[in-house]
Amino acid sequence: MFVPLLLCLASGIGLALAVALPGWQDLGMLAGPMLLASAWLLLRAGLARGAADRGRAAHSIHRQVSELTGPPRRGVFARKQSSPKYVVVDGSNVMHWKDNVPQIESVRAVVDMLTAAGYAPGVVFDANAGHKLMGKYKHDHAFGKLLGLPDDRVMVVAKGTPADPVILASARELGARIVSNDRFRDWAETHPEVAKPGHVIVGGYRDGQVWLDMA
Repeated sequence: MFVPLLLCLASGIGLALAVALPGWQDLGMLAGPMLLASAWLLLRAGLARGAADRGRAAHSIHRQVSELTGPPRRGVFARKQSSPKYVVVDGSNVMHWKDNVPQIESVRAVVDMLTAAGYAPGVVFDANAGHKLMGKYKHDHAFGKLLGLPDDRVMVVAKGTPADPVILASARELGARIVSNDRFRDWAETHPEVAKPGHVIVGGYRDGQVWLDMA
């Protein structure tokens, strides 16, 4: 983008000189077309750069969903012949369920309840989950140890990547339900299944015990 910008500046200066100084009209005949051409090149470069940025963001989300839902990863997010009942847990939402204070114990209680009910849970966290819970970044392995889950059943999304589309895409790929009190209204147009009764399992705490509406 540097060369078109340089041409644009030079041709703009030349056109200004041609207008301001007598006898410089010939320079204006050259600078005018150069200014238009360089402006067009700048516009194209800007559009191409924007498309590249959007492509990188989409690729990041696609890569993370692929890591959750397909080979070569093993565990709950790898399809198996036995077709377990998958559930994708919105970890960053669930960790606020008790007293609206971030607690990893809330997520662990939900994981344990789902496992006891015969489900195969996997958990997705926002990148800042570790900071909210422990004051510093924590990766998949650290959360896996805290939740008693293997690394490939836990994902901390990349910084700058929202967790919601990863959660929704993973659930769609696996034919899974989602545990969250988030209604995902911002994503309802691309994921209309969130409006289907029972697709998003809500829950919370009652009398000090976690509950889930599995109906």
